Amino acid sequence: MARDYYGILGVSKGASDDEIKRAYRKLARQFHPDVNPDPEAQEKFKDINAAYEVLSDDRKRQIVDLGGDPLAPGGGGPGGPGGPGGAGPFVGFQDIMDAFFGGATGAGRGPRPRTRPGADAILRLELDLQETAFGVEAPITVDTAVLCTTCSGAGTAAGTHLATCEACGGRGEVQSVQRTFLGQVVSARPCTVCQGYGTTIPQPCPTCAGDGRVRTRRSLTVKIPAGVEDGMRIRLAQQGEVGPGGGTAGDLYVEIHERPHDVFSRKGDDLHCRVTVPMTAAALGTRLTIKTLDSEEPVDVKPGTQPGSTLRLRARGVPHLRGTGRGDLYVHLDVRTPTKLDADQERMLREFAKTRGEEVAELTKQGGFFSRMRDAFNGHA
Repeated sequence: MARDYYGILGVSKGASDDEIKRAYRKLARQFHPDVNPDPEAQEKFKDINAAYEVLSDDRKRQIVDLGGDPLAPGGGGPGGPGGPGGAGPFVGFQDIMDAFFGGATGAGRGPRPRTRPGADAILRLELDLQETAFGVEAPITVDTAVLCTTCSGAGTAAGTHLATCEACGGRGEVQSVQRTFLGQVVSARPCTVCQGYGTTIPQPCPTCAGDGRVRTRRSLTVKIPAGVEDGMRIRLAQQGEVGPGGGTAGDLYVEIHERPHDVFSRKGDDLHCRVTVPMTAAALGTRLTIKTLDSEEPVDVKPGTQPGSTLRLRARGVPHLRGTGRGDLYVHLDVRTPTKLDADQERMLREFAKTRGEEVAELTKQGGFFSRMRDAFNGHA
């Protein structure tokens, strides 16, 4: 059973440090061996010193207040054989870990604050290529937690205030002394009555039910700079979730998603498109008018242009997000070969081929080029 250190010094459990010190000095003068040689007085003097050692140390005194004995070699607090519960000399491994890594007296966490920072939020925003290229002020709608205007984040009803938790005395945690195979330890756990806050709300705010915030839909306008790319995020400071208890709002991140364009494809700040030109135009050369994102540009196709050729229009791409200037526009040319020819067109093409010394095999019903190739491999003249 734990010794009654308060009784040894003759003070009450709620005695102040000065009261304990005065009681100790008075008893020490009375039972000091130099003053009182009685053997019983010597033992009494040892108990007085032990009591003062315990009650003058906040950590040890707290163990005594919890029913333990900080000078006992094996415990004596709640959960031990000398305390209520009769749990035996050993407790669970988790209790030991709590005692050594977060629950021991002197390392208490204390009450956790009701006001905490809010979380960040993210919103997906779809934009056209024109909007990402040159920027836009886009309206957005967000569903987030905002400050409760009824209680201004306090969480209490009008005219009421927070109350100190009676279960933990405002500490936010409940401690207990237990015996283990390692000795006597003190473990601490969050108070289940106040959830670790150290205070309770006798009359919660009727609007937010004590949370200090409510959810609502808000309309904002976000300024999208020119040159943003797909997947980039725009940060709007403190436009996210308001924290519990009216805490500082987190940030809102607007994630850009660029819709596919009918004509242009984008690679960084450069644009690419494909233009089909007739075979004759590629052979003779021609001038095309290319409609860019913000203008119309003449493009010269040189005579003899081959399929797959690329023309480059400088500074007709997307403006650079950081810095000045723009990317380029690349025009990829597809040369179109006619699939059907009338008799006159076929005759003219054959005559043209003859003038260039190009042999064109004529396809007939009896067999064409591949038929003659097959006959050559089979040894037919």
